[in-house]
Amino acid sequence: MTAIQRVARMHLIQILLPRADNGGQPFPREDFDRIKEELASRFKGVTAYLQAPAEGLWRQGAESERDDIIIFEVMTEEIDLADWHDRRAELERRFRQDKVIIRYMPMALV
Repeated sequence: MTAIQRVARMHLIQILLPRADNGGQPFPREDFDRIKEELASRFKGVTAYLQAPAEGLWRQGAESERDDIIIFEVMTEEIDLADWHDRRAELERRFRQDKVIIRYMPMALV
């Protein structure tokens, strides 16, 4: 078997969370640390971009909304979509959001 044939197929899952609520009040660092611990425990590892938040910009008609977001990433071989739907609903409740973005994409480890 050559090195090209030994590629591990995985999925990269990203969770995008706002750094602050809709009124601009930052969420406590402990909220994000808890998510990091939950994901690390469940997936045996997590990457959390906490210190340098990304900036999101959303357009709704003529209006624009801007958020600083924090991104969590995990890798897994299998995806349980029902579990991720439940996880998204729980994060929407905890962070008082209409919609939390969780996305996944196929990837390969080299």
